[in-house]
Amino acid sequence: MHILFLTDNFPPEVNAPASRTFEHCREWVRDGVQVTVITCAPNFPKGLVFPGYKNKLWQSEVVEGIRVIRVWSYVTANEGFVKRILDYQSFMLSAAIAGLFVRRVDVVVGTSPQFFTACAAWFLGAVKRVPFVFELRDMWPESIKAVGAMRDSMAIRALERVEMHLYRKAALIVSVTRAFKQKLIERGIDGKKIAVVTNGVDMSRFRPMEKDKRLVDELGLAGKFVSGYVGTHGLAHHLETILDAAYKLSRLPEGQRFHFILLGDGARKQALRDEAATKGLRNVTFIDSVSKDEVARYWSLLDVSIIHLRKTELFTTVIPSKLFECMGMGLPVLHGVEGESAGIVRDSDVGIVFEPENSDELVHHLMYLAGAPEVHLAYKGRCVQAARRFDRKALAAEMLGELARLV
Repeated sequence: MHILFLTDNFPPEVNAPASRTFEHCREWVRDGVQVTVITCAPNFPKGLVFPGYKNKLWQSEVVEGIRVIRVWSYVTANEGFVKRILDYQSFMLSAAIAGLFVRRVDVVVGTSPQFFTACAAWFLGAVKRVPFVFELRDMWPESIKAVGAMRDSMAIRALERVEMHLYRKAALIVSVTRAFKQKLIERGIDGKKIAVVTNGVDMSRFRPMEKDKRLVDELGLAGKFVSGYVGTHGLAHHLETILDAAYKLSRLPEGQRFHFILLGDGARKQALRDEAATKGLRNVTFIDSVSKDEVARYWSLLDVSIIHLRKTELFTTVIPSKLFECMGMGLPVLHGVEGESAGIVRDSDVGIVFEPENSDELVHHLMYLAGAPEVHLAYKGRCVQAARRFDRKALAAEMLGELARLV
């Protein structure tokens, strides 16, 4: 079987779509499947092409047995709606053209969060007369409205019509959450062609480890109870809640032992830095994105991981992929997300769910965990046990089985 996979994020980028695609494709190759990935020059989230790469019309490499074709796209930072749409559409066109030259394909997969990549996959599936698979990672464009980037308009309604067309034309939709599947069924999509393959964790990379001593010394974290957020700093994440919690703890005598780390980049990164400076926060450290090989070292610094999304109905259907990495690392979670992902946290008993955008609750739970080492230790043990149910290797095999049935 030959899988043609279209994605505008791929390593060395370190965001969730890049990780999922690479880890699935790597496992498929190990199972004897031929995989070709069409992507662009790595540039997320700053809109700067990574060292060693150029934004060329066509460049090809082999990564762990995966043939990777990188095509030209309009490169821009992960901010500004119009520029990002140009980015997405330019990749759609380049990927569609490049895909015409990939021969003897059995199935074409296009992954979101935005659907322009899936448009190119649908086109190639139609031209090559092979099944088109839509991997659904986000309810886009609904998420645009959820974060307030755009209001309901003719443009949004036009995008929604394209979205529904793709759902109907897909031979298979692979959803990362059960809530997404239910939403599609409610919108009239046949549930029989929707498979759920959740995100997971590469347990060979993310596992319990001692705090990295060099980083502890470098960042001045000795003796601190460290909590943190690792991931994109975007509109959807409302990380101002974490800054509010840091400010409230800094005003308490017993709060001086707490320190926060915010690792990653995104549209809100500079605004968050500015807010922290305005509040005079000395208990928050901002760290730019690091390579995938380095991420685990920074996870190791944390006593507690904070996962947070804006309080809105749409995000009750989302399962942040970093939840599974936290489990793999044995890190108790303070989970500021409602819905399906909160159910995983509660059912697995790997942390505490708090109301999104409620910094008072976040402060309360941080102080509780810092003062209850036996509870903290119990959470750590359950995290590692729960992670085994979301092993990326098993989930990749599950998705491969769905693709094989189509072929």
